[in-house]
Amino acid sequence: MKPVKRALVSVSDKNNIDDFVRELHALGIEIISTGGTARLLAGAGIPVKQVADYTGFPEILDGRVKTLHPAVHAGILGRRGIDDSTLSEHDFEFIDLVVVNLYPFEDTVAQPDCKLSDAVEQIDIGGPAMLRAAAKNHDNVAVVTDPEDYTSVLEALRNNDGTVPDELRFELAVKAFAHTAGYDAAIAVYLRRYLATQDDARFPEALLLKFKRKQNLRYGENPHQQAAFYEEHPVRGLSLAGATLHQGKELSFNNIADADTALDCAKSFYEPACIIVKHQNPCGVAVDESILEAYRRAYSTDPMSAFGGIIACNRQVTAEAAHEIVAKQFLEVIIAPEFDAGALEIIADKPAARALSTGWWEMEPVSGLDMKRVIGGLLVQDRDTALTSPDETDLVTSRAPTEHEIRDLLFAWKVVKFVKSNAIVFAKDQMTIGIGAGQMSRVYSTRIAAMKAADNGLAVKGSVMASDAFFPFRDGIDQAGEHGVTAIIQPGGSRRDPEVIAAADEHGIAMLFTGIRHFRH
Repeated sequence: MKPVKRALVSVSDKNNIDDFVRELHALGIEIISTGGTARLLAGAGIPVKQVADYTGFPEILDGRVKTLHPAVHAGILGRRGIDDSTLSEHDFEFIDLVVVNLYPFEDTVAQPDCKLSDAVEQIDIGGPAMLRAAAKNHDNVAVVTDPEDYTSVLEALRNNDGTVPDELRFELAVKAFAHTAGYDAAIAVYLRRYLATQDDARFPEALLLKFKRKQNLRYGENPHQQAAFYEEHPVRGLSLAGATLHQGKELSFNNIADADTALDCAKSFYEPACIIVKHQNPCGVAVDESILEAYRRAYSTDPMSAFGGIIACNRQVTAEAAHEIVAKQFLEVIIAPEFDAGALEIIADKPAARALSTGWWEMEPVSGLDMKRVIGGLLVQDRDTALTSPDETDLVTSRAPTEHEIRDLLFAWKVVKFVKSNAIVFAKDQMTIGIGAGQMSRVYSTRIAAMKAADNGLAVKGSVMASDAFFPFRDGIDQAGEHGVTAIIQPGGSRRDPEVIAAADEHGIAMLFTGIRHFRH
C-alpha cells in the first residue's frame, strides 16, 4: 500500500475525533469531511475540505445525499495501478483512509419516546455504503469504524512511513463488515416489532440477531473449552450484562449461567428474597422481612449445596447480612440491586468472592426470545414469563387450601419454574424445605426432595409441594401423602388427572391446577 494521502472522515460518535484527525493532518494527510464532523474539525482549527467541494456537488435532501457520489465511491473503490487512468479521466482522486461510524440508530430507538419516524430517520445510507466499499477494497484502503482503533492506526502510520500494514487493514475491514451487519440487524429487529400481529414476524424466516462481545472468558463449562460472553443489542431489561462488578475476578462461564438463573428467580418476588443457586438449580430460596433472615432460611434448606453457590437478593445487602454470608459459606458470587458500603468492605476481605450490583428493577417480566443451540440449528421460543395468581388456579380436590397454604403454594410455584425438570419443590412458611431437580422420573425427584429435607433436619410434614408438570400417575401424590404434604400445586392436564385427584382426596391433600407447565431443560 502506498502512503495515506487522503482521508474521508464522517462520524456520529465524535469521541476523540478532533485529536485523531489533528494527528492525521500533522502527518500530511488531506482531510475531507461532511456536515457536523466538518464543522467540529474546522472549529478545532484543523484544515478540512467539505465533501461538497470535493465532489463539486452540494449536499441535498437535508443531508440525506452527500457522499453518494462517484467521486467519493470511485476514490474509495479505485484499485491502485489499475484504475488510475479512469480516476484521472474524471478528475477524481484516491481516498486512502475512511473513518466512518453510523447514525446512532440503536441509541435513538432505546429512547422511550422514540417514534417509528424518528427511527427511520436514523437509518444511515451513505455511511454503510462507504464502509463496505472501503472494506471491500482493503488492499488499498484502511477503514476505521471504532474510536478505540484510532491509536493503533496512528501508531501504524508513524511506524510504517505513512502506510497501514496489510494485516491491520484486513482486521479493520472485517470489523467494518461486522459493524454494518450488526447495524442492519438492529434495524431489522426494531422494525420487526411493527409486524408483531403476524405469525411469521415473531419467528421470521431469517432470524437476525445482534450481540456484542462483552468479554472473553477464561474457559467455558470445562477448562478445555474456550468461551466468551456476548451482550444482546439492544439490551432489553435489567441483566447480568449491565451489572457492576465491585470486586473479585471476572465471572466464569458457569458463574454467569448460574447467576442468570439466580437473578431471574430473585426478580420473581415482591418480598425480600434470597436465592442460592448451584449448577443452574436453586438449592435454597426464602422470603422474609429482611435479606438477612431470608438468607438464613434459604441457606438452611441445603447448606452442603450452598457451598460455592451463587446468591441473589432482591433488596440491598447490608453489612450485617454480608458478614453472616461470608462467615457461613464459601461464596462465589453475590448479586443484588445494591450493597451498602459496609457490605462491600466485608466481601472485599474474601478475594475469591465477586459482588455485583444491578440497580433496581421493575417487577414486570421482560418478554423476549429464549434460544438453545443444537447441532445444525437453533431452537427459539418466547421467554417463560407466565405468572400465576390465586384467581388463575382451579381447585380440583374436596379440601380447599388454607390461606397460609395458598401463600406457600404460590411461593413454591415461583421457585419450581427455575428448577430443572423434572422438578419438585417442598416449601413451608415461604421457605424451600427440599428440592428435587433434573430427574428422568418425577417420582425420583419427589424422593430426592424428601431425602434432602431429611438430611438437613427439615420436616416435610406440613409442607406444600409444587411440580413443574403434571403427574402422569398417582404414585407421586401417594409419595407426597406419605411424607405429610398438605397441599399441591401443579399444571394438571394428564389423562389420569381423575386418579391423581382421587389420590389427593384420599390423603386429605388440597390441590390446585394452574393450567401452565414450567418445563426447564
